[in-house]
Amino acid sequence: MALEFDDSFKELEESIMEDMRRIYSGKVIDHFLNPRNLGQIQAPDGFGRVTGSCGDTMEIYLKTKNGKVTNATFWTDGCGPSIASGSMVTELAKGKSIAAAQKITQDDVLNALGGLPEESLHCALLAANTLREAVKDYLAFKNEPWKRAYRTAR
Repeated sequence: MALEFDDSFKELEESIMEDMRRIYSGKVIDHFLNPRNLGQIQAPDGFGRVTGSCGDTMEIYLKTKNGKVTNATFWTDGCGPSIASGSMVTELAKGKSIAAAQKITQDDVLNALGGLPEESLHCALLAANTLREAVKDYLAFKNEPWKRAYRTAR
């Protein structure tokens, strides 16, 4: 009986993966199944939270040193393409200057992922917009560090 269940589960898993490969690039699948930089950073230098048009919410946390992004993490309550987009945008931001990170666009995320289906394009936009919010937050506190004492707990 257990062997039948194992075989049925394996067949279902293979069927799902086959369907995913028809719809998504290998990079999208990899970043969805093995997201990079997932989680929070305690006392981030920059934080952004955006809710997209589909209702998915994404958060991005930044650590910086000498005007460069040294670490970037994300969290989302969204779908597979949102997870993949958050994973990729944080990978793209790491090591970049704040100015370069702020310029990362939806197209940059899409190109790095090898594209997304039309109904999921907004996920890359959500990731890029959330990164921009985190950079905006970083710049606000950089220019007026006293405000950090008043930041609400996240």
